Amino acid sequence: MTDQQLIQELVRNKILDAETSAKILHETDLSGKPSEILLYDKKLVDEEAVIKIKSGLVGVPYKKINIAAVPEELLKIIPQETYTAYKVAPIERKDRMLIVGMFRPDDVKAQNALKFIAKQNGMDLGIYLISYSDWIGMGRRYSPYKNEVTAAVQELSNVKTEDRAIDLEEGGKGEEAPVIKIVASTLREAVQIGASDVHFEPQRSSMRIRFRIDGELHEVASLPPALIQPITSRIKVLAKMKLDESRIPQDGRFRTNFQDHEIDYRVASFPTPAGEKIAIRVLDPKTGLRGLDQLGIGQYNANIIESALAKPYGMVLISGPTGSGKSTTLYSMLSRLNKESVNIVTLEDPVEYFMEGINQSQVRPEIEYTFASGLRQILRQDPDVIMVGEIRDAETAGLAVNAALTGHIMLSTIHTNNSLGVIPRLVDLGVQPFLLSSALNLMIAQRLVLRLCPDCKVIETALPEVEKLIDENIATLPPGARSLAPFSRPYTVWGVGSKKDCKTCKGKGTSGRIALYEIFRMTRELGDLVNKGFNEGSLFDEARRQGMVTIRQDAIIKALEGKISIEEVMKETV
Repeated sequence: MTDQQLIQELVRNKILDAETSAKILHETDLSGKPSEILLYDKKLVDEEAVIKIKSGLVGVPYKKINIAAVPEELLKIIPQETYTAYKVAPIERKDRMLIVGMFRPDDVKAQNALKFIAKQNGMDLGIYLISYSDWIGMGRRYSPYKNEVTAAVQELSNVKTEDRAIDLEEGGKGEEAPVIKIVASTLREAVQIGASDVHFEPQRSSMRIRFRIDGELHEVASLPPALIQPITSRIKVLAKMKLDESRIPQDGRFRTNFQDHEIDYRVASFPTPAGEKIAIRVLDPKTGLRGLDQLGIGQYNANIIESALAKPYGMVLISGPTGSGKSTTLYSMLSRLNKESVNIVTLEDPVEYFMEGINQSQVRPEIEYTFASGLRQILRQDPDVIMVGEIRDAETAGLAVNAALTGHIMLSTIHTNNSLGVIPRLVDLGVQPFLLSSALNLMIAQRLVLRLCPDCKVIETALPEVEKLIDENIATLPPGARSLAPFSRPYTVWGVGSKKDCKTCKGKGTSGRIALYEIFRMTRELGDLVNKGFNEGSLFDEARRQGMVTIRQDAIIKALEGKISIEEVMKETV
């Protein structure tokens, strides 16, 4: 089965359209990456639908892997090198049968390698088709992170004193290999468990390594203080930062290949008395680049956003605290607008994810290339869609409004407490109120909250005060949203499970995060209100009149749907 055959079959079954299939095949020719993996990376197809088609083409049945249940002995029979090279994974052993999963069951070379392994272990071979996501997931079983770090530290401590003196003269090769292993293992582990940031923090008596997972920091390793400088230097070499400068903060970035896709790492150093603290942002396109339908936007709000993006011009501004997913939402909108006939230009600080077909530029204030100066240049690039990372000063605000008024779609972020605060903030930045009714389309506020684990969440009885809270918010939902949220007493709410052996969430009770949204539209009535003079109360009255779903109402809907806990509603919304 070739890539082209699979793509043709997907088109024939209306899983993929002809235009998208041609683009994917062209990108495969340029990059060498298999078309099927590109489809998953770009979130263009439903994986289960592709698996059904693929199973019929290759004549091999599909099997879902219970990753946690795969015995350790099979990981030794099929080592990591075989897993990676042939995209295969062990499933189980039945009597004298070694059962494995293959991403490409028709790969003769891979089949021969597996038959040889099975024969060496006195077994026959049984094959199933497995999904790409299951193959990726199995990679976590091959990453005993703490053991690798311990072994690397031990290896370093075993280097003899006399050898170290010689190695330093030769460039420190004796110490280099263990340090490289520690950094590589740490970055690999961060990607596999879905960490958004990695912190290397020098302390007086150790170097602490912490991962930020679902918004919270967790310590994963503590290394001897002697490793602070070597590890810092290794990271700075990767990020092309100055090794001889440790007095001031520096920025850098680098890229690695991991399981057939590229991961970007954004690095920032910060001087402390114990050494340089290193913070690394892990930018994985598989998790960071999502379609609008994958962000947790309800159908009611999704229809509003789609309507705004369909307009030929106007501003869409997103507000929210740092780390609330504003950039992810912006990238989702850019992905929705990204077409061959549309010229999209962005100004970012920094560029987080590189997107095919979009012209991205990073501002550099140190050479006076700012959002404001860059925006002037963008308008000379014949853009249809402009994305500016943040509106933070009067000059940028004025230029952004002017761009929206002159026939461009303008996407950006702005710091306010809620969607109602966007208009006062723009006025405070010096934008004339009468311009806003023509320039603004949407004002969006968002927050990120913990998503309940789908496999161990538990049903809870809603307390009287919780039922009262739900009643009040459901009663004031606009009719269109209420029809999509048909909830009634007695309410079913969900809580964090207590299954310590849950394989999905590793006993945490939550799995990832989901966004809450609040969308305020520019209407004729709002435009008149802004021109005549407004206050917070009048803006709220207009929001109710036009049918805005507040962040708290959106949270309550998600709680009743079993996506988040009622505790998250109380903690994160007002």
